[in-house]
Amino acid sequence: MKVLITDPASAPVFVSSDAARAVFRWEDAIKALQATYARPMQPSATPSRTIASEEKSWLRVLPAIPPCGRYFGAKLMGMSVGAPSPGVEYVIVLFDRQTSRIAAFVDGHLVTALRTAATSAAALDRLAPVGPVRLAVLGSGLESSMHARAFAAVRTLVEVTVFSPTPERRSAFAESIKRDLGISAKGVASAQEAVEGADVVLAAARSRGEVPILYGPWLEPRSTVVSIGSTIPQQREIDVSVVERADLIVCDALEEVLEQTGDMIAARAAGVAFHDKAFSLIDLMQGRCDERLALAKVPMFKSVGGGLQDIVVAELILTKALEAGFAVPLPVAFETKH
Repeated sequence: MKVLITDPASAPVFVSSDAARAVFRWEDAIKALQATYARPMQPSATPSRTIASEEKSWLRVLPAIPPCGRYFGAKLMGMSVGAPSPGVEYVIVLFDRQTSRIAAFVDGHLVTALRTAATSAAALDRLAPVGPVRLAVLGSGLESSMHARAFAAVRTLVEVTVFSPTPERRSAFAESIKRDLGISAKGVASAQEAVEGADVVLAAARSRGEVPILYGPWLEPRSTVVSIGSTIPQQREIDVSVVERADLIVCDALEEVLEQTGDMIAARAAGVAFHDKAFSLIDLMQGRCDERLALAKVPMFKSVGGGLQDIVVAELILTKALEAGFAVPLPVAFETKH
């Protein structure tokens, strides 16, 4: 049942993943992220993620105050491995700038995949030459699926080639691309075969045993790499040869990517120098690496995700969910400290 809310400041609401799916548009999210990263931003408005942990439980918090828009807030996610059926749940809490009150709770599971892919597409739109694209996808999960659809919003995909270790999963992925996007797609038996001849390479799957799944010599000249699967020191996705081959590395969170991801830690240990060719997504959107980009033969976007992306996309979804009557009013009221 739809519930129209004329005054979103009256009570907090809940926005489910089903509601988010119903109102979300790639083009809107990509443009909003590009506009946000192009604006001046104080570092204190987008602090690093915080992780609390003990032997059997962990909690991660990603806060952000965007430089524009009505809402600010944080995404929280946690898991207790000691639970009978452990799993991760995500919630994005949005505060209203106009009222200083809690405005909404948004289920963050789908939003996380949407914002990650939309951010990658926002970067790809600046990094990759305009024109038809042959896309290689390493991985066949939710993130891979979302990225293929987001990339299709900024470039004309003429072919998608996917590799994942399970033949049934890569076949199902290829069929979904054909069905939903009307694009030629196929599954192949190796990562190297998928990458062969690709203009854009998406690495969206940590390897089994944390062995890299993408190697620099496989990459075509003038190809663009997007890597999203190594977000903490213990994770590996791309080989150090990819870091060495990339002549421009754009990071959504510069310090976190360079200092706290397994791929970059391994590259540093191997003696690969990369700090002088690494820029932030803010630098890219504000034009501060245009000269480097003009000369780059293999640019790469590497992402760990961030609260800013969560809040920007969650605001879009909340606004549209309120308009469509898909936001559920909650029978709660918070005490306010003055």
